[in-house]
Amino acid sequence: MTDQHGELDAALERVIDAARHHLAAVRAAQGRVVDDDVWQAYVALNNASFAYDEQLLDAFGEVTPWDVESIDPDEADERFGGEGVEPTDPHPRVISVRQRRDYRVPSVSALIRVAEAARREGTPADDEPAPVEGVGEAVLELLQSGDGSLGALDVPELEPLDGVVMVSEVGTPVDLESFDDDDPVGPFQPAPDDRLVGRLDEHPFLELDDEHDHAH
Repeated sequence: MTDQHGELDAALERVIDAARHHLAAVRAAQGRVVDDDVWQAYVALNNASFAYDEQLLDAFGEVTPWDVESIDPDEADERFGGEGVEPTDPHPRVISVRQRRDYRVPSVSALIRVAEAARREGTPADDEPAPVEGVGEAVLELLQSGDGSLGALDVPELEPLDGVVMVSEVGTPVDLESFDDDDPVGPFQPAPDDRLVGRLDEHPFLELDDEHDHAH
């Protein structure tokens, strides 16, 4: 029984090591949807968890809450790369993602207050932050003080309306220096040889109270 306990402890340590490796790979990928290191770490964590579950069942008739099946590492490589495609092959075109989301401003003063609070947090204690003047500047301040994504605008002071995401294949990446700072069209204007891959329409979720009202 001692050897069995030792083997079970070793299997558990492999799960812990695999989980740490997987977390490190996820952090290094920084949100990339397709990443070979993350996939390999996932397979290793999956298989270590499966092996531990099997050994625990054999030793004590108990199971873990992990509902996993073993993954063949060789098949995993093929699944990640795709049939007939090498994972390292460069894509011949540039992928362009264009996004638009509209917002309604229920209260201009409330929006400006939250933007000024965000500006104040990013200003050194000895300096007096400049006031936020207008709705547009307030939205820019929230984007700049946040992570730069539209997620920074998920605040109660902005009511999201419909949005759209366009994914296209383009011949060359955008050259921002070739457009004036006040050009509202140029950076988003598709070129004649751009190929639209798909469009994703975004609709804001209704509040539960609103859904209840509509149901009646």
